Amino acid sequence: MMYLAHYGMSEAPFGLTPNTAFYVDLPIHQQAMAVLTVALAQGEGFIKVTGEVGTGKTLLCRKLLHEAPEHFALAYLPDPHLSPLELRWALALELGLKHSGNIDPQQLGQLLQRQLLLLAQQQKQVVLLIDEAQALPDETLETLRLLTNLETEQRKLLQVVLFGQPELNQRLALYQFRQLRQRISFSYDLSVLNRAQVACYVRARLQLAGVTTPIFSQPALWLLHFYSRGIPRLINILAHKALMLGFGKATQRLGYYQIVQAARDTDDVQAVVRWWPWSGVLGSAVLAALWYWLPGGWW
Repeated sequence: MMYLAHYGMSEAPFGLTPNTAFYVDLPIHQQAMAVLTVALAQGEGFIKVTGEVGTGKTLLCRKLLHEAPEHFALAYLPDPHLSPLELRWALALELGLKHSGNIDPQQLGQLLQRQLLLLAQQQKQVVLLIDEAQALPDETLETLRLLTNLETEQRKLLQVVLFGQPELNQRLALYQFRQLRQRISFSYDLSVLNRAQVACYVRARLQLAGVTTPIFSQPALWLLHFYSRGIPRLINILAHKALMLGFGKATQRLGYYQIVQAARDTDDVQAVVRWWPWSGVLGSAVLAALWYWLPGGWW
């Protein structure tokens, strides 16, 4: 990327692709990983992690995939738009079964159960991770519940971790999903970052990219929190654009001006920018000063 050498970076610190190399161990993510670790150790039922768009659910999912102990056999489904049969096939392929057009649904179910039993005999704990789980069709959610019925006398043959947006909670609250809802043994709701956590997040990512001196001024960090609403994905977008603006002006230090200009160019914060009546440089300075005196910010 064009600004890397200008700021002394080894790689771009604010990419949109979830990159576990830039994972920042903030309290909310520590707590989420702790819940996942404890829940998986129990070996039973469903686990649910929810959060607003851009709060880091996919990053947590990938971190779990990379760092799970060897006795876990993890299956990952990034696309939830699957029919019940497609779900069974996707799980079977993830667990090493070969595809054959001659197998009917009943035979597939038997093969899948046999494979799960074989993995259990090998002391493997099978965990299915589903991203964007709020988009699962109703029939597929019911199929998931039925799959978790498979068990030995000691433990379940399959655990399911659902990563989804808050709409997942609304769907599971429906009467028709009461059986599945009762099987959710652990759940965690990812919150947005507060002002101090935003500053920590930005500085940590810059350090991971090889930056040794501060780039964002304190007012810039305050405005990053204000415009991003504490959502990591929006922080990344705004910080990346601000770095590009700073590079264009050949400056090493970024202030509130670059953040405001980045916010003006970002759709999801346009309403906030329009709401602030003096969104120019002087008005932004006033906003940054007010933001300093607000304890913890509004979010």
